[in-house]
Amino acid sequence: MEETTMFRWALIFLFISLVAAVLGFGGISFIAVQLAQVLFYIFLAGFAVFLVAGLLG
Repeated sequence: MEETTMFRWALIFLFISLVAAVLGFGGISFIAVQLAQVLFYIFLAGFAVFLVAGLLG
């Protein structure tokens, strides 16, 4: 459940970034994209760990 929450936050920050870019706020858009990328990679790492643990367990 925790992974889906991180993925949801990554999508939220991506959406904020797109809206900010359309409205002309480049700095806010850049920060939101960076946060979305970090959260997405954390989500992928957690998914991989739980996938391997599930296969071994």
